[in-house]
Amino acid sequence: MEYRRLGDSDLEISEISLGSWLTYAGGIEREHTEACTRQAFEEGINFFDTANVYGAGAAEEAWGEILSGYERSDYVLATKVYFPMSETDAGLSAEQIDKQLDASLARLRTDYVDLYQCHRFDVETPIEETMEALTRAVESGKVRYLGFSEWSVEQIEAGLAVEGAARFVSSQPQYNAIWRAPEAELFELTRREGIGNIVWSPLAQGVLTGKYRPGEQPPPDSRAASDEMSFAISRYMADDVLAAAQRLEPIASAAGLTAAQLALAWVLRREEVSSAIVGASRPEQVTQNAAAAGIELSDETVAAVDETLADVALAEPRSAGFAREGVKHR
Repeated sequence: MEYRRLGDSDLEISEISLGSWLTYAGGIEREHTEACTRQAFEEGINFFDTANVYGAGAAEEAWGEILSGYERSDYVLATKVYFPMSETDAGLSAEQIDKQLDASLARLRTDYVDLYQCHRFDVETPIEETMEALTRAVESGKVRYLGFSEWSVEQIEAGLAVEGAARFVSSQPQYNAIWRAPEAELFELTRREGIGNIVWSPLAQGVLTGKYRPGEQPPPDSRAASDEMSFAISRYMADDVLAAAQRLEPIASAAGLTAAQLALAWVLRREEVSSAIVGASRPEQVTQNAAAAGIELSDETVAAVDETLADVALAEPRSAGFAREGVKHR
């Protein structure tokens, strides 16, 4: 495993990290969650990403139980806040940040998280209130560093401009060889401001592994075939996208890689990327994905990927689902 510094923080995180969005929020059984987590440690993965909303707390609870068996200093733990946890609990107000952070810590069975991330931007709460609450969380020792996910450039700059506030060190955008929106504006801003990018969906929900074929039903044990997990993959399941992904297989083979390793190495070729978050339902998936760390693709391989996906890649600035534009001030 190779490691990269997360922005201007002192966190050294593995190039491949383990996420719990769909799989460990109820998509797979508890014993599989534990087996994949154990394999992640074996492979040198030290960064684990979750959120309070994943399974309405179930993902945090699962990792709270499993990770309690490891030394706290041996892993970097990240969670998030914003999405509804009840009819009255949502957003990034000071009250919600305080309440949801304590609830996350209890579920995770820890006194602190290394990275606390705003899952989306709250356009209903003044940015000054949000940043002041996050800063108090850092000062309290419950949070080491701050991050955000799917904020616009305007929103990031507004957060950075709040006087006296703790600085962001992490951004979590969707980024893969099909969804390239962060290249348009986000990466330049984060590089300038000392913010690292921990990217989600680097395999385009599994489409870039080549497991889904145009005109065919998805494999029965796949994410696309799961009632609990399939909702997130629909944007990638168009036949033209699937056909383009299939054409990556010979490129990967020529480079001595699996299609998944090619996709992960393509993401990690960017210096702005600190880590790529992968999900896994089986330990062998963790092992295969971890092998992408440290791979340097040739210019010819990168060009071949870009040419193959040119007609289906999204390159203009765009936010992922549930993101809203605008900033509220006091």
